[in-house]
Amino acid sequence: MRRENIVKKFDKIYEKVTTEAFLQMKALGGEVPFFISSYPIEQQNEVYSEIERLKHRLYEKSIEVVEVNLYDIVIEILQERNILERLLEKEKSLGPDKMEKTLLGVLDIQKSVIPHIQRKVAENPDAKILFLTGIGEVYPYLRSHVILNNLQNAVKHIPTLMFYPGTYTGRSLELFGRFKDDNYYRAFSLDTTEF
Repeated sequence: MRRENIVKKFDKIYEKVTTEAFLQMKALGGEVPFFISSYPIEQQNEVYSEIERLKHRLYEKSIEVVEVNLYDIVIEILQERNILERLLEKEKSLGPDKMEKTLLGVLDIQKSVIPHIQRKVAENPDAKILFLTGIGEVYPYLRSHVILNNLQNAVKHIPTLMFYPGTYTGRSLELFGRFKDDNYYRAFSLDTTEF
């Protein structure tokens, strides 16, 4: 992927997400209010800094954001199930395949992950936007298209903006610009959508 001017990109994101059309979810033609902003993985540190700056700018404009980092959700689930420490101790002996199988068994999207996201949103009733981050950190245990497919029935009263380390064409997701995920058509590319 080609490097981007991340500061400029986030200035444009700020302009878009502060519009009434975005916040009130107008002009979506009945579609779920999901948006994706993609970026080159090599610029992730810059992106995370700009996400913090964006949240601060929005807060100053009285637009509250709830950020859900999927990596943090995974850690919370493993801690709640009292298996995080055991997994860390056994990581080498399990090997990558058994570790993946174990995590996939624990990280049930409908029973664990989506309820955690719903709880985070419910704990922030004044939030006007949901930011989803940590997408790359949870691969291959959680897939972005699966999260979005399940989230569309759980959180649709506020717009959701996923920060995606890869490319999104409006039809397909390609994590890190290398791993093709299943097609996903329901989200708008915030990078190309005009309000």
